[in-house]
Amino acid sequence: MKIPHSYQQALLIALGCITIALGLPACQQEGSAEKAGQKVDKAVDNVGQKIEYTTDKTGQKIDAANQSVIHQSEKAGAYLDESAKASDDALEKAGKQIDQAINKAGTQLESAKDSVVDSSVVTGEYLDDSAITTKIKAAMLSDEFLKASQIEVTTVNGVVTLSGTVDSEQMVGRAIGLVNSQEHVKSVQNQLMIKANVPSQQ
Repeated sequence: MKIPHSYQQALLIALGCITIALGLPACQQEGSAEKAGQKVDKAVDNVGQKIEYTTDKTGQKIDAANQSVIHQSEKAGAYLDESAKASDDALEKAGKQIDQAINKAGTQLESAKDSVVDSSVVTGEYLDDSAITTKIKAAMLSDEFLKASQIEVTTVNGVVTLSGTVDSEQMVGRAIGLVNSQEHVKSVQNQLMIKANVPSQQ
């Protein structure tokens, strides 16, 4: 066991006092020797008191240090518990957010998919209608009787609407027949007017 520095100092003082007392000249009188002995006893008492005081003080410091270590350990344990709980809460929250993000992304993907399908259908119908209209106009320009007529052609979902003016009822019938002969035409709506401003009955 290592001797504390304070103990070493006290022992050195005691040894120094004893050495001084023993080193007194032998020629001194008996009274002086007795006086020296008293000084030695006093010095020994002082050393003993210092050793006892130092021991008590050292013990108090050790107790205080132990209490501090225990307190710090408890504090560190509590901090670790709180940190672990906070980490668990954070992980749980992050997990919920990830789940929500995945669900939201799935919903958006389905919505985008439906939108693309709808757009494709609409685009396909638009292209089909445009193609029908173009073919009808081309057929009318190739017809020797209809090419001079002012006939407007519009197509919506395969339904063709004819509007404008023609010279006779026969021209109306010819135009309707031409339209019905075209592929993908579902029906014809006749809004043609004869030049006499009389609506066609066909």
